[in-house]
Amino acid sequence: MKSKVLLLLTLLAAAAVVHGQHDPHFWPGHSTIVHLFEWKFSDIALECERFLGPRGFGGIQLSPVNEYVIVQRGANRPWWERYQPVSFKIISRSGNEQDFLDMSRRCNAVGVRLYVDIIINHMAAHPGDSGDGVGVGVGGSTAIPRDRYFPAVPFGDADFNPSCQITDWGNAVQVRDCELLGLPDLNQAVGNVRDRSVDFLNHLIDLGVAGFRVDAAKHMWPGDMEVIFGRLKNLDPSFGFAPGSRAFMMQEVIDNGPHEAIRKYEYTHLGTVTEFMYSFYVGRAFVGNDALIWLQTLGVDWGLLPSRDALVFVDNHDNQRDHGSGGQGGNILTHKAPRPYKMATAFAAAFPFGQLRIMSSFFFDDSDQGPPEDANNNIISPSINPDGSCGNGWVCEHRWRQITNMINFRNVCWGTPMTNWFSSGQNKIAFGRGSCGFVAFNNEPGQDMLEVVQTGLPAGVYCDVISGEKVGSACTGKSISVLADGRASISIARDAEDGVVAIHIESRL
Repeated sequence: MKSKVLLLLTLLAAAAVVHGQHDPHFWPGHSTIVHLFEWKFSDIALECERFLGPRGFGGIQLSPVNEYVIVQRGANRPWWERYQPVSFKIISRSGNEQDFLDMSRRCNAVGVRLYVDIIINHMAAHPGDSGDGVGVGVGGSTAIPRDRYFPAVPFGDADFNPSCQITDWGNAVQVRDCELLGLPDLNQAVGNVRDRSVDFLNHLIDLGVAGFRVDAAKHMWPGDMEVIFGRLKNLDPSFGFAPGSRAFMMQEVIDNGPHEAIRKYEYTHLGTVTEFMYSFYVGRAFVGNDALIWLQTLGVDWGLLPSRDALVFVDNHDNQRDHGSGGQGGNILTHKAPRPYKMATAFAAAFPFGQLRIMSSFFFDDSDQGPPEDANNNIISPSINPDGSCGNGWVCEHRWRQITNMINFRNVCWGTPMTNWFSSGQNKIAFGRGSCGFVAFNNEPGQDMLEVVQTGLPAGVYCDVISGEKVGSACTGKSISVLADGRASISIARDAEDGVVAIHIESRL
């Protein structure tokens, strides 16, 4: 009898942990994660206070924060050096541990949560520029990757899987136990690897994080991850988390369809999973390679994860560089195609599916190119232009009016169902969110959209939050009049700057 009771208690505890690892711990009225790719901690803290918190963003995905090997590529440093760890010390080109803690306190205080991109699958393969095989980290730690010697952790040869390359992506054992791109593959079944990983993640929890983006989760066994995640502390209530809260998990599993040896479904019990096919399907439609009309049923019927399990995005730092796109790079939208990118992001924000993450990039010409830096390889801070956009080489998609205002749309209409779907032809669509909001898209080449449609909204004059916003008792952009029966005339010209209009209850004059 006692064993059955203990088993039941264990199962209940496990269920509570799993449920908690799907909860991003957003403040009320906040949603969406923005990936501030390669930003410095001091700049992130300032952005939380001046923009992200007041604008209702839910949280930030941070680039890896622990020490990594210095890789010099000519005069510049590549972005991927952050994915070559040499220790679990909190030090990077973004700042040190004190900088991190200051950022954490300031962001959490204004309702913006932090999620760290963690690397526990592998260690550095690149020795930097040394000829003796010794890699030097950004904090001064040294390692000899070829000998699997990382004394600053410490990790030694016994902590790694036997050396082998992934030659057969249809072999799940190879994918999980061999070396991804030559990176020394940690064995998460080894006690020391588990202990050091747990210590690292628990230290980040002590510093106020709300969760983690798990890099290369596909390359680790779910059973090993269960053990590691199950040993993590509850989130620290001093940072505003409810007692008993568990870390939110975003697991990177690149799954491009049924041909894959490792499927995304194997990881959903641990938290959310990256839904790369969502990026492909939405991108393909707004690129013009598929019809918008089909997006009405986007979801599980398309082979996507259930909404609760799916981390969705238009692009991420890999597939915007055509990495992990499964050969579908032409269907992945990025900031380099601003008009359809804004339309796709507006759709993702308005459509009630998945946990949304948006990208905030820097400009690049070379797929290896790192963030804007000075002559001493220090990251240059984004400057803020008079119109609110960024300078100094930073794109800052999260500050684009059309995207910022659609995150507010998402917040205002959170939890309401999709209603009043409308389509005309193949690429003119519209839909409502209960009696809260309404959005319309025209992606039909060479055709204007002029339709009278049911919005589901109360009568009144509404400010379109794509072309402008409501300021006092006026609109800075277009306005839309909703009649007493909920209908409105929707007009989107073929050559409009934005192929989308959106209104919601808080944009009514």
